Amino acid sequence: MSTVMEKRPASGVAAVRRRRVTGVGLLVTVLVVAGAASLAVGARALTPGEVWRGLFAEPGSDQRLTEIRLIVQTVRVPRTVLAIVAGVALGIGGALIQGCTRNPIADTGLLGVNSGASVAVVSATSLFGLSNPFQYVWFAFLGAAVAGVVVFGLASIGRGAGNPLTLALAGQGVTVFLASMTTAIALSDKESLNAWRFWNAGSVAGVGFDVIWPVTAFIAAGLVLALTTLPAINLLNLGDDVARGLGVNVALSRTVGILAITLLAGAATAACGPIAFLGLMVAHVARYLTGPDYRWLVPYAGLLGAVVLLVCDIVGRVVVRPGELDAGVLVAILGAPFFAALVWRGKFKNA
Repeated sequence: MSTVMEKRPASGVAAVRRRRVTGVGLLVTVLVVAGAASLAVGARALTPGEVWRGLFAEPGSDQRLTEIRLIVQTVRVPRTVLAIVAGVALGIGGALIQGCTRNPIADTGLLGVNSGASVAVVSATSLFGLSNPFQYVWFAFLGAAVAGVVVFGLASIGRGAGNPLTLALAGQGVTVFLASMTTAIALSDKESLNAWRFWNAGSVAGVGFDVIWPVTAFIAAGLVLALTTLPAINLLNLGDDVARGLGVNVALSRTVGILAITLLAGAATAACGPIAFLGLMVAHVARYLTGPDYRWLVPYAGLLGAVVLLVCDIVGRVVVRPGELDAGVLVAILGAPFFAALVWRGKFKNA
């Protein structure tokens, strides 16, 4: 009898693991299909055969093949890669910020990343006359990183040091201040306003590999840091006192987590502008699919983030043909009611 009782939990754990592994496989499959669709769908639809030939065509071929090669290699491949990379970064960043702050409605914007990048873009354009994405993307990343450091620094001093609520309040204060600075600079300079409007829409279009590869390096560093902190985040969600009792260095774990979030969200935001609600949405969907274990929740959130951003970019190319609707707009259209539903559901449960 006891042997049967011991085997049941083990079989249950194995079943959960199989379900999670199967879910990862399904998400990867969906991502591959969405990536293929991203290469084929646009103002000019391409067949799978044309996409394949365009991927490997050499310069100097016939005119039709040359057009297909330019569309595929210089336009659609970069935006597909950026959508995947940025989606993974923002999805994982959203899951981490919720884990580090124990706040179920937290988003990467909580650290002031979006507002820091925005004020850096308009400042660089106003002061130095920069207009190329390759030029101001580095200012955007620097602004995002500095804002994250300032928020975390403010949350680490005083009586409420290290408290998730203090972090949220510091983030909100810095965000409001930087947003007002961005508005003031943008309204005083036409070039800054134009650059900010283009960047602030949140789009994966118009960015080349000269921007994508360096940004991907920062995102890869953030991923490494994120993976190292996942076991600690699981314990942090039991409460700081419990985590300390189990041997976790709470301050160090939270610092590493915040640094990972800043690298992930800052690099993604610098490359494609602020994508609101993406991290918030996919973190909750991932939690529903995997449970609260961040060792599974974070990979799921990354894959879901890539799928959602890629699908929104594809839909944006179709709904207003021959024009396009920025992916950030569609993500916000999905995310706003999702956020409202989370708040309503929380109030309803507490009533």
